[in-house]
Amino acid sequence: MKKLLLVAILFAGYTLSYSQFSYAFSTQKSNSQISGQGVVTRLLPDDNNGSRHQKFIIKLPSGQTLLIAHNIDLAPRINALREGDSIRFYGEYEWNAKGGAVHWTHQDPNGFHQAGWLEHQGKRYH
Repeated sequence: MKKLLLVAILFAGYTLSYSQFSYAFSTQKSNSQISGQGVVTRLLPDDNNGSRHQKFIIKLPSGQTLLIAHNIDLAPRINALREGDSIRFYGEYEWNAKGGAVHWTHQDPNGFHQAGWLEHQGKRYH
């Protein structure tokens, strides 16, 4: 369990465990790479303004909620996603008062940003 709490410095920021995520939320820290898993609690309509994003809310084991904004112009849409499904993620955390958002769950076509992903039912989307 303690191994999960290790922090690795990456090109685009930090990889955070749940305890560091709680710290990032409480200190309003953004632009950090975060990985984890949660349960989908709400599917939201796609955001079709600008780059299209599949959006949904997940609940972490800690009880914290996160908005996931997955760019479906750069990565495949998760068509089989349903409320109650488990999902793993790796992307960039942005603080907000409701718990925060994770985006950059895809490859950067320009190669400048740390690549992210979503994993659902054993399939990785990036």
